[in-house]
Amino acid sequence: MLIKIIIGALLIFIVFNLARAGVAMARQQESTLPMSHFLGRRVLYSAIALGLILLAIATGLITPNPRPY
Repeated sequence: MLIKIIIGALLIFIVFNLARAGVAMARQQESTLPMSHFLGRRVLYSAIALGLILLAIATGLITPNPRPY
């Protein structure tokens, strides 16, 4: 159950960084962090989430859905 909470929190953080990148793009001020900073963090956390999901499936902590046919 803990692994599912961690994955869910990572996915929420990914969407949060996407929203912050959108705000940074709309403002286009020089004093704030650039949009690429937030998009880079989003890509990093997406890679971590994917690796964590693959590791959890390989170790048997979570099981994927069965085939539909």
